[in-house]
Amino acid sequence: MEKIGVIGAGSWGTALAMLLNENGNEVTLWSHREEEAERMRRMRECSKLPGIRIPDEVKITSDLEQAVCGKKVLVMVVPSKCMRETAEKLKEYVAPGTYVISAAKGIEEETLFTMTDILEQVLVQADAAVLSGPSHAEEVARLLPTTCVIGAHTEKTARFLQELFMGPMFRVYISSDMLGIELGGALKNVIALAAGIADGMGYGDNAKAALITRGIVEIGRLGIRMGGNPQTFSGLTGIGDLIVTCASMHSRNRRAGILLGRGYTMEEAMKEVNMVVEGVYSAKAAMTLAKKYDTELPIIEQVNQILFEGKDPKKVVADLMLRDSKTENSLIPW
Repeated sequence: MEKIGVIGAGSWGTALAMLLNENGNEVTLWSHREEEAERMRRMRECSKLPGIRIPDEVKITSDLEQAVCGKKVLVMVVPSKCMRETAEKLKEYVAPGTYVISAAKGIEEETLFTMTDILEQVLVQADAAVLSGPSHAEEVARLLPTTCVIGAHTEKTARFLQELFMGPMFRVYISSDMLGIELGGALKNVIALAAGIADGMGYGDNAKAALITRGIVEIGRLGIRMGGNPQTFSGLTGIGDLIVTCASMHSRNRRAGILLGRGYTMEEAMKEVNMVVEGVYSAKAAMTLAKKYDTELPIIEQVNQILFEGKDPKKVVADLMLRDSKTENSLIPW
């Protein structure tokens, strides 16, 4: 049994706290708002996971010191835009050698850092890792079968964390490709916005299949240029996560995209979804990375134009369909 602090009491943080408790650990779940922490203690329920009871053994607090001090493992489940700020607040309580796992998916727009980049810069005394994969909180909290990947710098760290999270309904693989894992997790949210836009416009399965397939090409193209392993993008944290995020109504990015396809503005769509839409924050960062690494990302570029330039989605479809003729895979010779 390990003492674990889960930092972030949204749907994903709550689901992971419940999973780690189910695995026999002593878990403290932290919310940044005392009124929310008090409500969760009283109701034993996360507002984003209605009908799912949080076990009494899971401690719930808004006191960061209580959530962090004495914990061997910290799981960071805050929105990507809040990762640096939260890490700064808790760093005085983090003991040397603490395992700190990012379970958030995004890229910091100002620095182009991944989430573990941020953790390693702020929490220099910690051992940073990442948990990612096709894993909607609603299903993990209900103990439905799920598979994820843990990425770490050393196999020793990866295997320790693998055993911590592994359970009868939560299978965990390990990988050394932290960069590839994080890029797949961040960029798939942008493609999921595109898939949702297509759904909102009434397009069918053909369009969805095209977006998923060409979307993973874009993710892999940039990821490999940045140093990620090609096999990562054909695995759970690449195509696997992309499929579930583009296809499921659990996906807040897809839901926001559907609203955009129906004519909502970015601000209206985010307000309606009422949850953090990570793809909006990763979209700009993706285009900055594309320019830095001289990489073509036509779908992600068009999503940016819809989000930030008010481009009509119908014009986007026309522009994508009428691009210059291409060979599907330049590595396959005639």
